Formats: sequence, structure tokens, C-alpha cells
Amino acid sequence: MTRIIAGAAGSLALRVPDRGTRPTSDRVRESLFGGLEASGVLDGARVLDLYAGSGALGLEAVSRGASSADLVEKSAMAANVTEHNARTVARAVAPARIRVHRSSVDAFLRSTSGRFDLVFLDPPYDLADDDLAGTLELVTAATDDGALVIVERAFRSPEPRTPPELAALRSKRYGDTALWWYERVADTTQPDAPSQSR
Repeated sequence: MTRIIAGAAGSLALRVPDRGTRPTSDRVRESLFGGLEASGVLDGARVLDLYAGSGALGLEAVSRGASSADLVEKSAMAANVTEHNARTVARAVAPARIRVHRSSVDAFLRSTSGRFDLVFLDPPYDLADDDLAGTLELVTAATDDGALVIVERAFRSPEPRTPPELAALRSKRYGDTALWWYERVADTTQPDAPSQSR
């Protein structure tokens, strides 16, 4: 059983899909959210949880003060669990907005008009490096400068390939799991637009 660790929904139990997902351990979540709270990014944040599984990351963020969480999960079985957990947490964190999207991650990113301050990506360990790189390209279009993007992968996986708009902040290993933190910045590789004389 997974639980919300702290905040308005602290100690609430979350269901976990029977198979096909890899819930982030309590130890990793405690360290991750300790760092996020220390950086002051959670309060009022618009959160996007990609490959949501149980939704534990996005729901933990809402419990700790985020204003909204969009949870994206393609698997029908996992999305059923995500929706149950979202309803459970929503009762404790009103008026925060929690939405579950039954969609592939890339399809959601191509169609959303939302702008997010904090993005979690916890893809399956067997996701190809090129596919993850493509998803991170799409993430930049749904975030503004200053947004945080956090990628969770197996420690033995190579560091994610990122577009110029994602600047590496730090990485940390927790057993077989690694987290990479990035900040959304302006793309300095693009030439400035020519000024228009009047």
C-alpha cells in the first residue's frame, strides 16, 4: 500500500495498479518532496504527472499545496486506479483541481493548452531513449521559463537527452532509481528575432 506522505491529505492510502507500473518508493518521494518544498515551488503550482500510474507524485504535490494536478495515464487498468486515488485525495484538498487524462503522454502534450510549473516523468524503464527525448521536447511547449521537470529512471539508464530549453540542475541515486532535475530556460541556441524599424 502506498500513502500520501504529508500535507492536507497526509496518511491517506492510495491504491496501486496490479501490474504494468512501478510506484515511486516512499523513500524517494520523501527526498524529492523535501527538496521541492525547500525550493518553494509547490505552493500554488500547476503540476503535470506523466505516466501517472497510481498518481502518487501529482497527488502528493496537491496535498502539499499545489493548486492543480493533471495526471496522464494511458493504461485503462491503471487509469481506473488513478481516478479512484484522485477522488480520494480531492476530498481532502479542495479547492485544488485534479484531473485524470486517459491518453498517451505524447498525445496529451500535443493537444494540451495548459501551462505547467512542475512536471514529473516516471516512464517505464523499457521506454526507448529516443522516445523519452521526444517527449521531453514536447514538455518544453507546455512549460514556461522557471518550470521544474523531474525525470525518474533506472539508475543504469543513460542520462536523458534533453532539448536546449531544459537545463540540468542535479541528479541523485536512490538504490536502483535515479532522479534528474531540470529547469525550463529560454532556448539560447535560437537567434534573436530581427528588430523591426519604424
